[in-house]
Amino acid sequence: MRVHEIAKELGVISKDILAELRKQNVEVKSHMSRLDDATVKLLRSHFQPDASSEALSEEKTTPEAKPEPEKEISSVEVQDAGQTAPQEEDQEDDAKIIKVRGGLTVKELSEKLSLRPNQIVAELMALNVFASINDRLDIKVAKKIAEKHDFQVEQEKRGTEKPIPAREKEEEEEKDAPENLLPRNPVITFLGHVDHGKTSLLDKIRNTAVVDGESGGITQHIGAYTVDVGGQKITFLDTPGHAAFTAMRARGADLTDIAVIIIAADDGIMPQTKEAIMHAKAAGVAMIIAINKIDLPGANVDQVKQQLQAEGLAPEDWGGDLICASVSAQTGEGVEHFLEMILLQAEMLELRANPHRRAKGYVIEGQMESGSGPTANLLITHGTLNVGDVMLCGRYWGRVRALLSDHGIKLKSAGPATPVKCLGLSGVPEAGAAFKICVNEKFARSTAQMEAEQAKDEQLTAPMKASLENLFEHMEESQKLELKIILKADTQGSIEAISHSLNEIKSDKVSLNIILGATGNITENDVMLASASSAVILGFHTAKVSGVDSLARHEGVEIRLHQIIYEIIDQVQNAMLGLLSIEYKENLVATADVKQVFTHGKVKKIAGCLVTSGTITPKLKARVKRNDEVLYEGKIASLKHFQDEVAEMKEAQECGVQLDGFSDLAEGDILEFYEMEELKKVL
Repeated sequence: MRVHEIAKELGVISKDILAELRKQNVEVKSHMSRLDDATVKLLRSHFQPDASSEALSEEKTTPEAKPEPEKEISSVEVQDAGQTAPQEEDQEDDAKIIKVRGGLTVKELSEKLSLRPNQIVAELMALNVFASINDRLDIKVAKKIAEKHDFQVEQEKRGTEKPIPAREKEEEEEKDAPENLLPRNPVITFLGHVDHGKTSLLDKIRNTAVVDGESGGITQHIGAYTVDVGGQKITFLDTPGHAAFTAMRARGADLTDIAVIIIAADDGIMPQTKEAIMHAKAAGVAMIIAINKIDLPGANVDQVKQQLQAEGLAPEDWGGDLICASVSAQTGEGVEHFLEMILLQAEMLELRANPHRRAKGYVIEGQMESGSGPTANLLITHGTLNVGDVMLCGRYWGRVRALLSDHGIKLKSAGPATPVKCLGLSGVPEAGAAFKICVNEKFARSTAQMEAEQAKDEQLTAPMKASLENLFEHMEESQKLELKIILKADTQGSIEAISHSLNEIKSDKVSLNIILGATGNITENDVMLASASSAVILGFHTAKVSGVDSLARHEGVEIRLHQIIYEIIDQVQNAMLGLLSIEYKENLVATADVKQVFTHGKVKKIAGCLVTSGTITPKLKARVKRNDEVLYEGKIASLKHFQDEVAEMKEAQECGVQLDGFSDLAEGDILEFYEMEELKKVL
């Protein structure tokens, strides 16, 4: 009997069993350790099952403390929270200080200095900076110009002067008191190779048809689902299983408590499996191995465990501390035991959170839905999210209009480790963005505006300048081949995953430029942008609005729609390869010496040759060399042995060679015969 089995029998947690065994000097490694009959008898005599069970049931039936109602916010607090509007660009004439945000154009700087723009352009040229009147200047260059005219340039960052309302500040600094921390559901992430049955196993657990609705049997979006296992809930965070989506898998590990690595019993550990293990280790989360497809004839569980041992992961039944569960997503064999191992691992982690505070968490997925507007799938990490709460998520904010469970049921509130779909934000947030609940709308609105303006400033700050020292670099870059892409998808998570994967395509010959990545259907504006920039439009799980096809044909824009992500990656790679010109390699096949020249007819001449190396065939190309100078390169008109046309002539044989369009042959010439091999295109 194992430790966790006797703990279940006695109605206590595994930690209590392990503590008692160590007091009795009984060596045990973990809750999966086996116990002999004498030790089991000792434990049964020490613990009182009836009393323990009664205490445990009382603990489970203890009502949870209701969250204290929030205090009303005074008008002074609301006023303070609202006074966060960004200040306008300001110039202090007396102190001769120019305060700017986001950089300056040549025209703006000339106005600040009360000078003519052409004077500024001339001074910039003296600094080897060539800019037009509307070009944005680097802040360092602007400072140099201003200093010449006794001015100082100070760059302000938006948000530095924005006071945080007292209640918001207290909330950020406040730490949860131990008495407020209550047990929460474990969050589990499934990671693994593309076709090792990750979604099929989750489908078996949830008893819903997910794989049948997914193109190619591969999960395309990340989502979260809650299942009930014997009265205890487990939250599963599902991420795409293709090897390319490193960023999304890494984010999944960051949000999870336990990473379940799915390995097919017939395939074993694959490169993507190693990548998943690496992400789980980097995130510092506990790992469980699920060896799937044990029902297949080629299944070899021991071989998988040997591979794990080689990766430095020792299974528990081999003397290590890594839980390995053998399962079959098709037959359901071992699934119940697998779920028990998850709950057991979660029990050892003692997962707790405070539900009596304003909610915080992360966006799992964001999308624009017809009839609902911007929606976000959220995973709550702290507190309780209620309908009507004011939410702040990056540069978006809003009042929560509705909450839906993963089964589509409307909720009034949701606690820690609960996934929900939220309606009410002002825009579509990015996957992985943090959200929190604010005390009032004014603070949320002003903070979101500040974030949006700061992001805009960061884009504008990038200067547009051309100096003599980087002029040749720009010329070289302009000659580099470029593939421009407009990417439209159904969700922000898909855009992020595809963009990350495309940016992983490395090439010294072709650059990849995603000029637009946005959610929604492909519109006429997308076609016109693609036409103006010579780009290709790629759509993922999206459609084309009416009139797009005819406009695309008229503008000569190519639109490709896809349902499986890795097909986009392959197609983009092929398109980049298609931009490359064909390269050939010359392979020298044979050589011959001209011993005598024969005249055939009035013009044609035939070279009587001795083959000195290789084998000559009529399909080869020929080169005539005289004193190391190349006189001719072209085709073989005929290859003869005496009067007969032949298919080949080998080394040490004599033959007659007539060249196509060349008759200036002489004794002592050297003939080289070669073929051109087309090289494989490489990015």
